[in-house]
Amino acid sequence: MTEATKIERLSRMMGDGTDEDTLSDYLDIAGSKILNRMYPYKTEYDGLTVPDRYANVQLNIACYLLNKRGAEGQIQHIENGTHRNYGDADVPDSMLKDVMPYAQAIR
Repeated sequence: MTEATKIERLSRMMGDGTDEDTLSDYLDIAGSKILNRMYPYKTEYDGLTVPDRYANVQLNIACYLLNKRGAEGQIQHIENGTHRNYGDADVPDSMLKDVMPYAQAIR
């Protein structure tokens, strides 16, 4: 899936008119979360891209992060019967559970 397609899909998912630069930035952040899970011992990801099989995971993570803007580390918020608790500002592990770490045999 191309970057333009991802931006278009993320824009439709958000439905709020967020500009393309912001969507692209959040797709990059989501991509780095996936690459961190895939290559836990790498320190640089130059030349690496998110595989197409994780495109939907990248979109979901970007959408999640965009929706949490302004309440990143919120611990508790109660208003009109709505309760919000965030113990962590990062992406939940459940969103990354399908991303398989890359492994290589030691010779």
